Amino acid sequence: MDFRFTEEQLMIQDVARRIAQEKIAPSAEHHDRTGEFPLENIRTLGENGLMGIEVPAEYGGAGMDPISYVLAMVEIAAADAAHSTIVSVNNSLFCNGILKFGTEAQKQLYVRAIAEGREIGAFALTEPQSGSDATAMRCKAARQSDGTYLINGKKSWITSGPVARYIVLFAVTDASKGSRGISAFMIDTDKPGFHRGKTEPKLGIRASATCEIEFTDYVAAADELLGEDGHGFKIAMGVLDAGRIGIASQAVGLSRAAYEASLDYSRERKAFGQAIGSFQMIQSKIADMKCKLDASLLLTLRAAWTKGETEKNGGRFSTEAAVAKLTASEAAMWITHQAVQIHGGMGYSKEMPLERYFRDAKITEIYEGTSEIQRLVIARNETGLR
Repeated sequence: MDFRFTEEQLMIQDVARRIAQEKIAPSAEHHDRTGEFPLENIRTLGENGLMGIEVPAEYGGAGMDPISYVLAMVEIAAADAAHSTIVSVNNSLFCNGILKFGTEAQKQLYVRAIAEGREIGAFALTEPQSGSDATAMRCKAARQSDGTYLINGKKSWITSGPVARYIVLFAVTDASKGSRGISAFMIDTDKPGFHRGKTEPKLGIRASATCEIEFTDYVAAADELLGEDGHGFKIAMGVLDAGRIGIASQAVGLSRAAYEASLDYSRERKAFGQAIGSFQMIQSKIADMKCKLDASLLLTLRAAWTKGETEKNGGRFSTEAAVAKLTASEAAMWITHQAVQIHGGMGYSKEMPLERYFRDAKITEIYEGTSEIQRLVIARNETGLR
């Protein structure tokens, strides 16, 4: 790895930091309290290339690399995790799969709209009865004699589901083939047969709208199949590898925000006649927070660098992505916990953002594969045993 960032990478980091500090941070408390989707801020991010960071310019994106994506995500997440969730889904889960497996027409239609911030995308894999066991899905896409697919079923916990125009959907096309009988489709939510459920009342990332979606005799045209019939599970797993780098970046940003707030508070808060940062117990917490934060960032950058190398030379980066996501998410939960503890009663108050950081951190251990799933991925890749 080359630890020096390029001028282009630092430039997009600066753009993300500016928007995060000027637009996102001042409105974060409002969006968390109300659960209102931050559409205006997302539009601003899109207009500045941050909704399609790795998307080539010919499809409306910034044409940057995975390292740039990490740097931008960290800045956005440090201002508000909910905003970074929306950015992550659009960049990693939506655009990534279409760029790899989509046709030229699909890239121009779906990727461009999302990368430019004109529309919102979503990724529909999870179902009410299937979370970590993704192959247990029941949503079905039955091929008709005219080549279209008739889709029926439900999906749950769909990030940006309440506002998404386009969705990458995974459905069973041949139940007898198991994971090889799953296919991916491009869904236009304006078409008949698509229905949205209630917006989920979540613990954290409340401005990132999440809901259940349902399909009732939804007709997908043959050219709305993403990739080949039966390749959906392979597409989903590959896309999730990229998504885990996004969530690791989100966790790093959250950790950094909590750590920096704790540093400031430890210098300012006085107890027993001196700054609490001079007490050894606080110093111990600060030291451990710093170590976990730096380890998380470096592992996330390694995963992003490896992703970039595999795009040039082939191969997988699933282990590196899982290691980064596992380490960074568990560090975020620990660091935000310690940050609340350092702030004491003020850390528990909604007058400060610490309690929001703490609530937001938990989800990083769950989506894009729970911590338990990350451990399975890492161990199985390392041992070669299933």
